[in-house]
Amino acid sequence: MSKRKKGGDIRNYFSKQRCTAPTDLKNLVRRFHALQAERVEAYKLFEEGHESYLRTGPHYDFEHYKQLVHEITKAFCGISKEVLEIKEQLHQDFDRPDLSEHIDKLQIKEKEKLELTAKLQLGKQNAQDHPEDEDFQEKVREIKQDIIKNTAALSEILQDFKYDSEELE
Repeated sequence: MSKRKKGGDIRNYFSKQRCTAPTDLKNLVRRFHALQAERVEAYKLFEEGHESYLRTGPHYDFEHYKQLVHEITKAFCGISKEVLEIKEQLHQDFDRPDLSEHIDKLQIKEKEKLELTAKLQLGKQNAQDHPEDEDFQEKVREIKQDIIKNTAALSEILQDFKYDSEELE
């Protein structure tokens, strides 16, 4: 996606991606995949913003970073809200509890990923502020490993979702 925006445009980028709820199963599944792509994009923007924030150290530009966190949080909340609506539609309107279950599992892993990402960002700042303390460097490595495991679990859930929804394609 080359349409990525910086700073205050994040909210506009993600809100423009929203559309009315699909009424058929095939489009609902497509919308779910589009929302997952938005999540990936939001993580990229979040990471880029954090890298920019770290470059402002040791006198960090916290206000700018706080605004980014606020906007990214709103984007993630909007995405999650719509994903949960899709989950309900899959279960209630289309009698697809299998797909609904995949989304339940995915939401749990996405929440975990966001928590790990926040820990990683704090860990990176601590490591940058205390380069002589190997414990901070080790903590960053551990969190990165946890994120790799989480990403693998997310990929597996998405593969299961794709497999179970393939007859719609």
